[in-house]
Amino acid sequence: MEIGTCEAEASEQWDYVLVAHPRTQRDPWQVRQQQFLQELERKGFRTKRIQDQKRVFFGIRADNSIFDLYRTLLLEPEGPTPNAELAALTPVPVAMRIRIVDFVVMKTKTSAGETFEDLVKDGVFEARFPLHKGEGYLKKTWAGWRHMFRKQPVDEIRNYFGEKVALYFAWLGWYNYMLVPAALTGLLVFLSGFSLFDASQIRWAAAVAGRGGPGWALLPGGAGPSLIPAPSARRSVRPTTSSCVPSATTAAGTSGSRKPALSPRFVTSGSTPGPVEDGHSAPTRRWGGQGLEPCRAAQFPHRADGEAQPQPNHPPPRLTRHLPSLPVSSPAHPSPPQLTHLFDNDGTVVFAIFMALWATVFLEIWKRQRACVVLHWDLYMWDEDQEEMALELINCPDYKLQPYQHSYLRSTVILILSLIMICLMIGMAHILVVYRVLASALFSSSALLFLEDQVTTAVVVTGALVHYVTISIMTKINKRVALKLCDFEMPRTFSERESKFTIRFFTLQFFTHFSSLIYIAFILGRINGHPGKSTRLAGLWKLEECHASGCMMDLFVQMAIIMGLKQTLSNCGEYLVPWVTHKFRSLRASEARHLPRDPELRDWRRNYLLNSVNIFSLFDEFMEMMIQYGFTTIFVAAFPLAPLLALFSNLVEIRLDAIKMVWLQRRLVPRKAKDIGTWLQVLETIGVLAVIANGMIIAFTSEFIPRVVYKYRYSPCLKEANSTVDCLKGYVNHSLSVFHTKDFQDPDRIEGSENVTLCRYRDYRNPPDYNFSEQFWFLLAIRLAFVILFEHVALCIKLIAAWFVPDVPQSVKNKVLECQEHRCVGPEPV
Repeated sequence: MEIGTCEAEASEQWDYVLVAHPRTQRDPWQVRQQQFLQELERKGFRTKRIQDQKRVFFGIRADNSIFDLYRTLLLEPEGPTPNAELAALTPVPVAMRIRIVDFVVMKTKTSAGETFEDLVKDGVFEARFPLHKGEGYLKKTWAGWRHMFRKQPVDEIRNYFGEKVALYFAWLGWYNYMLVPAALTGLLVFLSGFSLFDASQIRWAAAVAGRGGPGWALLPGGAGPSLIPAPSARRSVRPTTSSCVPSATTAAGTSGSRKPALSPRFVTSGSTPGPVEDGHSAPTRRWGGQGLEPCRAAQFPHRADGEAQPQPNHPPPRLTRHLPSLPVSSPAHPSPPQLTHLFDNDGTVVFAIFMALWATVFLEIWKRQRACVVLHWDLYMWDEDQEEMALELINCPDYKLQPYQHSYLRSTVILILSLIMICLMIGMAHILVVYRVLASALFSSSALLFLEDQVTTAVVVTGALVHYVTISIMTKINKRVALKLCDFEMPRTFSERESKFTIRFFTLQFFTHFSSLIYIAFILGRINGHPGKSTRLAGLWKLEECHASGCMMDLFVQMAIIMGLKQTLSNCGEYLVPWVTHKFRSLRASEARHLPRDPELRDWRRNYLLNSVNIFSLFDEFMEMMIQYGFTTIFVAAFPLAPLLALFSNLVEIRLDAIKMVWLQRRLVPRKAKDIGTWLQVLETIGVLAVIANGMIIAFTSEFIPRVVYKYRYSPCLKEANSTVDCLKGYVNHSLSVFHTKDFQDPDRIEGSENVTLCRYRDYRNPPDYNFSEQFWFLLAIRLAFVILFEHVALCIKLIAAWFVPDVPQSVKNKVLECQEHRCVGPEPV
């Protein structure tokens, strides 16, 4: 072991450590090292060199004159004493020492113009880090799983990690407190679906259809629930997995003489559709003697009145494609289409408005909390630009102020590049659409009976998994692109660079995470055409449609999987990867069987073996919380359990981050701040987007508007004075359209089309041209009116709440006034 000291005592506490490989102790690396260290000594720093068998360590300590200059430049000495002479005797806080030393080390240049980062790239130095000292209190009271439900020691976190880290944990703690009412309300809305479950007319009808009872049958597949009136309780119904078009076995057409099989959602042998009777005990009606025919039997001879007559001695021929049986459902064991009612009910609208109000109240009360905390830290009047200017003058007395500049050319280029990246994110969503279409065709022809029966569910689940993998890959790409865009824009200061990077990176991440959800909520199943004229990918594969229960089920499953995986895997990865890495490095170091006797060297080696950190360490934590906040608010109408999942995840996240920062990672460089910066604008933007998105989900994705319109315009309650009549009776039949099989582009090529004349599908169209019906345009007008009304009401509530709750408490304002008066008048003479 070799020790070299330059004007330093062995017992001194060192602020910072630089690390290099032993091979750098010969030319030309050693010369460049000495030049850099000499430049630091010229600025008032002292150094100490210690070498062991594997690494060379350089301890750095700043002279107190540097901190005196820092206080003089800011004209606001830290500490309770306003007198400069007394302030000079006050011990310099460790967080301030580390912050100043780190800034000077990173800004120092050698005579050749090389910075520390340039020397690291060339292998002259390997790493830099401040030392963990005095973290015992945080280990005992904060950084442990047993402290999960204890109040966080924010002041101690500030003293050790700086104001920026302390504000992050203060914000995260307040976010958790506010998630409690949101989680309970979302859980109550979800559970209220159970109380309304038995009273749901649609749910009972679906359950009876699944048992083959009278009334109507629910057929999974297509753009939503496919329903047919059942001619009798004994007749079985076999569903299909595609819409009322030639089945998937035809692909783009066959070349042989074999006809493709008809694969309707549900068909009838007559020429006039029969009405669907909602209710679990309603009798089956027929109009004009026209009966309904199951998909599996389509070649019955017809009687004179047109009704199909089965022959007792001749079993009906089956279609060429085997159609799986409908899963049995019951009131005790509901099927997925019935489960949609748990989160697609009238309580969804109330919960969406509640979350809009919650987001506003959360931000307003956080602003009040922040003002109190910052005033307690004597940072209410602190200015970030003044701080950075003082640090620049400490590093270089000849520093010239950089004026504000703006280049329209650079802004145009950055805007174009950002739009290209956003288009790429949207393109990634289209790739996911292609995957789901191909997966649907693959699972439909699978030899596994389970996949064939649950095609839509399998496609949704695997699509969500693929989306999660895409998010993980694109996150790394987005970070590099955002950095390049910031460097191209040439920001004036580090804080300005951080703010611009935050906006760029969050924008790219937003489209990466939410593009597929936007597609499912507002596009899926709406561009598929209609039977006889379906939109196909490359003319071969029919575009995927929503779950049998509607698009809300797809959105619910997608959010549950992505949010669950992201929270679970992210938390596991955040803890396990640093823990395993630290253990591995410690084991490799212990194999040398040589423990240094010097306590300083042991301490420096212990800090070196911890996991490295960078300027993105805290940024990544903030970004993770912003994305989670987006999931919690933007699509909460489709997933009311999102706040509950976020609450459970954040309880783990706080302690996980604490353990990681104190036990597993090198010490973060303390940063001074009086708020969470640009993230506050991000939160406010998410709040506005949440109002718009939830209003559109309720209007266009859920069944809320069609049900309300039917109830007050078409329901039997308008005709019958009896209050016991269910106002949604007949709603399902009203939501179905009729398609004549003779209107296929080539009906002669479809086997069974000569015996099947009608099929029903979920849409609002009129034969024979199949244009949108009057009901469709009326519903569209009501949907648009609801979106406008919902957004205006929710935004007005947000504005009123923001006005009603002041950002800064009056006590804080009065305290600031007293401080300003004290500075103007001066201290009273003794």
